[in-house]
Amino acid sequence: MKTEKRNSMLKVIFSGRMLVTLVMGFASGLPLLLTITVLQAWMTEEGVDLTIIGLMILVGLPYSLKFLWAPVLDRFTLPFLGRRRRWLLIAQLALILAIAGLGLTNPKNNPWIVAFAAFLVTFFSASQDIVIDAYRREDLSDEELGLGSSLYVNGYRVGMLLAGGGGLIMADHMSFSQVYLVMAACMLPGVLTTVLAREPVITAGTPQTMAEAVFNPLIEYFSRSGALWMLAFILLYKIGDTMASAMTMPFYLDIGFSKTEIGAVVKLFGFWATIAGSLIGGVIMLRMGINRSLWIFGFLQALSTAGFAVLARIGHSVPALSGVIAFENLSSGMGTAAFIAFMASITNKKFTATQYALLTSLMAVPRTVASAPTGFFAKHMGWVSFFIACTLIAIPGMLLLLKFAPWKTEEESR
Repeated sequence: MKTEKRNSMLKVIFSGRMLVTLVMGFASGLPLLLTITVLQAWMTEEGVDLTIIGLMILVGLPYSLKFLWAPVLDRFTLPFLGRRRRWLLIAQLALILAIAGLGLTNPKNNPWIVAFAAFLVTFFSASQDIVIDAYRREDLSDEELGLGSSLYVNGYRVGMLLAGGGGLIMADHMSFSQVYLVMAACMLPGVLTTVLAREPVITAGTPQTMAEAVFNPLIEYFSRSGALWMLAFILLYKIGDTMASAMTMPFYLDIGFSKTEIGAVVKLFGFWATIAGSLIGGVIMLRMGINRSLWIFGFLQALSTAGFAVLARIGHSVPALSGVIAFENLSSGMGTAAFIAFMASITNKKFTATQYALLTSLMAVPRTVASAPTGFFAKHMGWVSFFIACTLIAIPGMLLLLKFAPWKTEEESR
């Protein structure tokens, strides 16, 4: 029996569906830093005024507002490929042209044309995200969502690493225009995957009117028992981890770590620890389910936040920093994978694009609102008290699991 279960798990892990999820994650993560880190470096090198560079962050608004046009992608279909893949192919081809077009602009002489081109990149990138999220929810079974979400997250991070780290390295050896053309070409594996992937089979039906596509996802969601508790959980599950992360860079520098130590341990070593955490989390979810994984990973997330308080007591110690970063990034990677899988699992397949876009937009709220006052708290509380407070803030989110994700299902309790 155990052998059969193990073989079944291996079959899922190495299935074509998981490969598609991984590549789609890569295609989703690649464009993000092209309008932030890489573009800022290019504009700085060209001598663009810092005020304009700062305002460029506004071109990222489509990522926060993507729920506004998600109903269109739920409602309308086009006469080629399948319902999801046709929109995905259009978004990806438009994204390739937008990235290449951004590379052909002149930041020094025409910064507002650069801004428009960058806006097109973020708009088509956000549109691609909408469809990829919907595709993943509809293509994978509930049992596969955990592993699929972890592979998506890892592909996303690799795409970000290629664009952010790789793009800046390449810019030392070629022009930024050439870098953007190379990055546009790196989107081609995503296009090929879209063409070759299967179209999800939807039995729940599709919206028949725009009114149904816009309003029915909200009506359907809020008609559920415990809908508001779920929204509260989405806001609170990672809030402690998010608040702590917002102040880690000043914290490292304040207790004496050099920028080289931070780059080597926090960025490079931490990146691979996060990748490992996502993969481990995906396999655990495949075995234990999403609900129990949320409990385990949430507890580990809170414990890892407390690790920064311990590091504040120890002070400058590279081995201690390495241990804290390894634990924090492993647990954060697992928690993120479970969180994304949970949000996908509670969407209705008839309105996947709209409901998931709304939930992910809500997920971003703590990153901006709750993180804003963290500098004030850290300044007046001190590092140890601040990180302990961030640990305790995780408790309400964990307690909400009792409401809709109990450790034992009703069937097991009986």
